[in-house]
Amino acid sequence: MRSRSARVVSAFVAWIVLGIAGFFVFQSHQQIHSDADTLRSVDLHAREAADALVDLRIAQQAYVAAGQGVDFWMPKVVSTKAQVSTALSALRESIASPAARTEVDEAVAAMGEFDEVDKRARDYIRSRQLLMAGDVIFTEGGQLATVAARKVELARLAEHQAFDGNEAAQRKQQAYAVAGAGLLAGLIALLLAVTGRSRVAEQPGIAQLGLSAGATQAPRPAPWALKPLEADEGIVSHARPSGDAGSAKPAATMALPALGTMSGWQAVPKNAVVLRTAADLATDFGRVRESAELQGLLGRTADLLDAAGVVVWMSAADSTGETLRPVLAHGYAPQILARMPAVPCSADNAAAAAYRTGTLQIVQSHLGGAHGAAAAGAIVAPILAADGCIGALSAEINNGGEGSEAVQSVAAIVAAQLASILAIPSAGAETESPEMRSATAG
Repeated sequence: MRSRSARVVSAFVAWIVLGIAGFFVFQSHQQIHSDADTLRSVDLHAREAADALVDLRIAQQAYVAAGQGVDFWMPKVVSTKAQVSTALSALRESIASPAARTEVDEAVAAMGEFDEVDKRARDYIRSRQLLMAGDVIFTEGGQLATVAARKVELARLAEHQAFDGNEAAQRKQQAYAVAGAGLLAGLIALLLAVTGRSRVAEQPGIAQLGLSAGATQAPRPAPWALKPLEADEGIVSHARPSGDAGSAKPAATMALPALGTMSGWQAVPKNAVVLRTAADLATDFGRVRESAELQGLLGRTADLLDAAGVVVWMSAADSTGETLRPVLAHGYAPQILARMPAVPCSADNAAAAAYRTGTLQIVQSHLGGAHGAAAAGAIVAPILAADGCIGALSAEINNGGEGSEAVQSVAAIVAAQLASILAIPSAGAETESPEMRSATAG
């Protein structure tokens, strides 16, 4: 997942998964709360039914109690039976468990039998058979009221058991959803962290271009406008974004796939697109008037070559002899540029070899970089002026594109254009510093 679009899509997928998991957990939590409210309603109706059944049994037994009048207790039994029926109906409507409904239905059936027993007891009382009435009331009537109360309690317990089972199942689903979403998001984050981290400068392809070991390459920025070189500066520093012609890409460049991405050439006419894009870039190099435009063109060159970074090295004489110093760069953080040392022209690396021989140097990519990652390849093209080689253009190429003839050709064209800009056509050119050569381009 080196492409930006793949990383964005992966992060978007991770957020979607986390959002779905969060919504599911929220919905199931709301359902649990709703079921808990229903359970409290079941408890309330069950308690009302149980209390009414106790009152019903006491009122019926008062038929044959000494000193009690049936004219009061018989209507009391009728009204209490109505309360029991109402409580049982409300209880059955509020429960959700089939087992609990069965228990309530059996309680309703017991109350139906209680009605028959109550009628018989009243008939015995009207016929003055108090002994028979008491026997029916204290045996059959009391037993049926007790059965109904027990069925109500069993219904309440069955509803509690069903609620506990449903809650446990929903909690388990919540745990699975959160764990699955967290695992997927963690894997995506790990992949993004591993594949999206910056490559380090200790890779062979970078070290051979003159960067010090251990310097970490920052992500390649967009083209920036640069201020002119000062007398004591070896590298152009960043300023504000520029909208000039040097930093704007023509339409042909925007439509061209990166030269280092070899699979991209299967979908476009190779020669026509490469020639047109290289011609546009060379034309813009010929129109450079200031260093800000030159920096923008280096950014376009890096995009065209699919290069992580581009450095322009210029020859200079100092106390240690003739060396190559970085005077222009694109794609490297300022702290990395500050650590770039001057490269002796006699050094055993690609930049020095290109300067000495005047020929294009190629550093092949290979495995063995940091954490086993592939070390990027590189191309170094000599900057040849009329009096000889005055420097080198180095580019760190992504995806193994350094072996492409198109990439090598574009690097050579850009180096030739830089020679026409940085070379000073005067007899005193040898005494000029690289900073003065760069300043003349502005």
